[in-house]
Amino acid sequence: MTRAAMLTAPDVHLNETPHIWRRALESRRVAFGGGILLAIVLASLLTLPWTMAGKSAIAYDYQRTEISFYPPGPGGLMGSDMLGRSELGRCLLGGAVSVGIGLAAALIATVVGVCVGLFSGYRGGWVDALLMRGVDILYGLPYILLILLFKIGFEDPLAKLIGAKAANLIVLFLAIGSVSWLTMARVIRGQVLSLRTLPFVEAARAAGLRERHIFLNHLLPNLVGPITVYASLVVPSAILQESFLSFLGVGIQPPVPSWGSLASEGLKQLDHVNNRWWLLLFPCILLAVT
Repeated sequence: MTRAAMLTAPDVHLNETPHIWRRALESRRVAFGGGILLAIVLASLLTLPWTMAGKSAIAYDYQRTEISFYPPGPGGLMGSDMLGRSELGRCLLGGAVSVGIGLAAALIATVVGVCVGLFSGYRGGWVDALLMRGVDILYGLPYILLILLFKIGFEDPLAKLIGAKAANLIVLFLAIGSVSWLTMARVIRGQVLSLRTLPFVEAARAAGLRERHIFLNHLLPNLVGPITVYASLVVPSAILQESFLSFLGVGIQPPVPSWGSLASEGLKQLDHVNNRWWLLLFPCILLAVT
């Protein structure tokens, strides 16, 4: 294989990328599901000035004097909670928090997983064995335990520097991202093990190209498909993990809302005397649809 052919071999997959995106956009399922997801994300982000700032910050201000529950109706599309805060605003702000943590954690998990899997699969030998045994050990530990240890170790020191609320958010998505990269690393390693035996990689080695050049120009372009698929699976998993932790009371702390913490607050309002069902229903619907 000539050097020119070697350098253009990985471009076969890159040339197929526009066709894949066009076929995806033509799919009714992709358009319908993507449209709903885009509407929820945009609504959560574009309403942040209304839900957080100024006199109209009825989703975030926890020192209001109105102590009452309003069911869904003309006075409020999703009703209000015990402090008179709009449940619609709380759900929108909670969506921004939950989706933001999910995307940030997925980004961390993707970067770490791709780097570990790429290096492990390409190097092989004792490096591969050491990294994969480390992955096996982490797989055997409960992820909640790892997240709790991460929060205990880093949240208090970070809170002294940037504040408790910001530290809570940052530590949470770092903790979720740090335990979500294991499957990505295994998948990428398997792909690299098959790619490194192909002629264009062997030719790149024979030409004396550096490992960094081989990684970036020859292996990564052929890994775009698996990375995209598994990164898209990490995002909902991270959102569910954050919601589960917030539901248990160890995730997002009040007064900052998330879908999990809102569901936890709503569950406490279900009883036989005063059944405030809307406080549980709407966060769960948004979480399930997303």
